[in-house]
Amino acid sequence: MLATLDVPFDTKAVVFALDSAVELGERLIVANFVERAPLPLSAMLGYEDLPEKPEMAQSLDEPAQLAHSLGINVTKLRVLSFHPIPAMLEVVAEQNAGLFVFGPDRKRIMRLRYRRAARAIRSSVTTLVWLAD
Repeated sequence: MLATLDVPFDTKAVVFALDSAVELGERLIVANFVERAPLPLSAMLGYEDLPEKPEMAQSLDEPAQLAHSLGINVTKLRVLSFHPIPAMLEVVAEQNAGLFVFGPDRKRIMRLRYRRAARAIRSSVTTLVWLAD
């Protein structure tokens, strides 16, 4: 599983996740966890799911397309949550991933947010973990 918190992926994380998926012959889950508060009026009008920014969509599509071209099954997830870090941990547990690659571009994510996520991952994820440190 390759995951980010609504910032593009780090190149090293993508390479590591793809190499691992190819070597293990397992599917690759490309996931983006987005912090979004539900807005009642938007939900009533059907606009609660805003499209991703073009650069974010490209960052998610590139590893998925490359993995698919290498014969790896790919699942793309976009999870909207008030609390994206706990949501990410829940999805990792539900998907029973053999390897969890947390790979946001460190230049694009706030330092405190990355540290909170890394701390939560280290304390609760029971699978192999790769962090973009």
